Amino acid sequence: MLTSLYIKNYALIDELNVTFNNGLTIITGETGAGKSILLGGLSLVLGKRADLSQVKNTKEKCIIEAVFDVANYDLKALFKALDLDYDVQTIIRREILPSGKSRAFINDTPTNLENLIALSSYLIDIHSQQQTQQLTQDDYQFKVIDALADNELNLKEFSNRLTDYKTLQKKLEELKQSKAELIKEYDYNLFLSKELNEINLEKINIEELEAQYEELNNVEIIAEKLGSAKTILNAETLGVVDQVNLVKQELSKIANFGKSYDALRERMVSISIEIDDILVELDDLEENLSSDPQELERVGSKLQIINNLFQKHSVVDINELLEIKNNLQSKIDNTESLDETIIQKEQEVLKLNEKLNEIALKIHKKRKKVIPVFVSKLEAILSDLGMPNAKFKVELETIAKFSKNGKDNLQFLFMANKGSSFNELKKSASGGELSRIMLAIKSILAEYIQLPSIMFDEIDTGVSGEISNKMGEIMKQMSGKMQVFTITHLPQIAAKGNSHFKVFKTDIEDITHTQLKKLNEEERIVEIAQMLGGFDITDSAMAHAKQLLN
Repeated sequence: MLTSLYIKNYALIDELNVTFNNGLTIITGETGAGKSILLGGLSLVLGKRADLSQVKNTKEKCIIEAVFDVANYDLKALFKALDLDYDVQTIIRREILPSGKSRAFINDTPTNLENLIALSSYLIDIHSQQQTQQLTQDDYQFKVIDALADNELNLKEFSNRLTDYKTLQKKLEELKQSKAELIKEYDYNLFLSKELNEINLEKINIEELEAQYEELNNVEIIAEKLGSAKTILNAETLGVVDQVNLVKQELSKIANFGKSYDALRERMVSISIEIDDILVELDDLEENLSSDPQELERVGSKLQIINNLFQKHSVVDINELLEIKNNLQSKIDNTESLDETIIQKEQEVLKLNEKLNEIALKIHKKRKKVIPVFVSKLEAILSDLGMPNAKFKVELETIAKFSKNGKDNLQFLFMANKGSSFNELKKSASGGELSRIMLAIKSILAEYIQLPSIMFDEIDTGVSGEISNKMGEIMKQMSGKMQVFTITHLPQIAAKGNSHFKVFKTDIEDITHTQLKKLNEEERIVEIAQMLGGFDITDSAMAHAKQLLN
């Protein structure tokens, strides 16, 4: 509930500090006295955008501060979600600086307008002509029926599941698009992969393959040179073997004359042994050497294939080809396994769809059950408010698609007079009728849920007499469960209040100021008498005022 309001340097208000109690609070005043200024100031702490033109003295700071008792509002989770300090006595303050900039604070913590709006919607509801139009909107109509149907938990679960459902559907669509794109590349990737697999890249040593090709391609030259080498080594005249043996014999004759001579002999012995080994290897190579045109063609073809692959994939070695081969296989595997993933996601979507339908049906049944109760209560209240022939119909229709409200279409239909037909509220109800309908609905809602403090801004416009008395009774009844403010011109309603404030203007040094004063019992009698008969108060007006108050 709103416990106090402080306004400084706003519009025609120099400084105002007022405290409020629970129950029904009446605010009266002449037309133009500044009641709208009071609402404007309160609207600023509820998140309305600030305007420097609203500041009385633009050289000084404008301050509007409201204190709310939120003990019974269960708002700790909301404060935590908004990253705000929770306090039972929550203080909301707006400041408009001379520069035109505005600042907002909740419990002395700087905050933004989004947080202000989010929190204030749980604290106070200013009911104006503009808000009455909400009654014609689908969201508000669902809100009313679902409050009576106690659908809050079902709707929360539905909303969470619907978010998951839409996310999953989006993922499924992305997978299907990916599949379509991958299928276009699949055949080509498969061809490239097969081409790389056939060459058996893991077992290829390109250097050895090139050496094998050179050998096969030069068999005759190799044979000729091997034979020539053997001839040089084994020639009967001046052959290398004989020459080495002669050197070895000569050195053996002087080996005993010194270590250096013996070392030279040993080296020649080693050379002789190495030459013998070379001769043996030359024989082996010559013996194993053969011309094989088919093998030459096979090796040449393999080298050509590898070089073509290097050029095709713009690489220079086998390792890079192996990496490309692995990437291609990965793409192929992904394409082939995508069907399985899509089937799995489709099953998940189907399960969520079934669950959503189950919750939506539960929501629908609870709505359907409560609608006759709502209509009956509403028509009874409207009859008391001077609309005895008013008839209401709430049409609830199941639709195919999921929406944030489940799978229902909801429509409030209204018939004001006998003999007419039902039509949409916005087409069939006048402004005055909409105000009375809204009051009736608020009074019904108060029986089912904890409403925030509510301020009715001249909801009684266009009514009088017994109807105004009934409106006052309804607001009085509502104030037993919540804090209710009403700005009124009607004495019948003003007399119902637990407390009564008067808005009035004074001129000080040719400057007009708006002030708000809490009236005592005697002042209330005078104020209501003036509302009954004007400024020239008669004895009968005073007596009538006392009668209304009693």
